[in-house]
Amino acid sequence: MKQGRPFGSEIRQNIVELLHYMGEGYAYKIYKAYISIFPKISMRSVYYHLKKGSDIGEFEIKSIRSEQGDYSWGDRAERIIYKLGPRAIAQGNKKIKEFFDKKGN
Repeated sequence: MKQGRPFGSEIRQNIVELLHYMGEGYAYKIYKAYISIFPKISMRSVYYHLKKGSDIGEFEIKSIRSEQGDYSWGDRAERIIYKLGPRAIAQGNKKIKEFFDKKGN
């Protein structure tokens, strides 16, 4: 029997499915779509899985944008735009497809 944690993750696979339909997105936008479909998740968990997925090749960083605004922490925010990487395999989750069909994306 193998020891340790399993390699795959249901949360990361759901993010793969989301990005399959979105094309690209930054972490907060992905989080907002995720909680609309699967409400029991924290923002921190989404950020963790995006980082982990980037490390193993499921996601790629397309660009990093610095945006001006009036934020509680200052006048700028950095947005990391993610897209699917070479190791991502979308399986066609029905809930996610229905969400984007309803939304019109």
